[in-house]
Amino acid sequence: QVQLVESGGGLVQAGDSLRLSCAANGRTFNRYPMGWFRQAPGKEREFVAAISWGGGSTGYADSVKGRFTISRNNAKNTVYLQMNSLKPEDTAVYYCAAKQTGSYYYTDRYEYDYWGQGTQVTVSS
Repeated sequence: QVQLVESGGGLVQAGDSLRLSCAANGRTFNRYPMGWFRQAPGKEREFVAAISWGGGSTGYADSVKGRFTISRNNAKNTVYLQMNSLKPEDTAVYYCAAKQTGSYYYTDRYEYDYWGQGTQVTVSS
């Protein structure tokens, strides 16, 4: 079974940057569309960013456009989320997700097949 492990979260001040990483152990990682989602206490898990299996297509939630960048390095079986100009409202547990098949990027959490355990991001004002 595909396993995903997130890392890179932490406590930062508003305006700071973080880069999250998600490492996968699947042999077919290079064919998996990938996504980042986040969930704050008492709220639904929401879409943040997604990337196609080849890395040529990306999509972002309106709330993070211009601040976050998703990328992947298939040779390293890793997807990244660069987060700049962080705001307190970005505070959440961030999860990476993999979709077993697909040719584009996907924004619905129900479309994904595999999930990591999450990494906490806390932004203070």
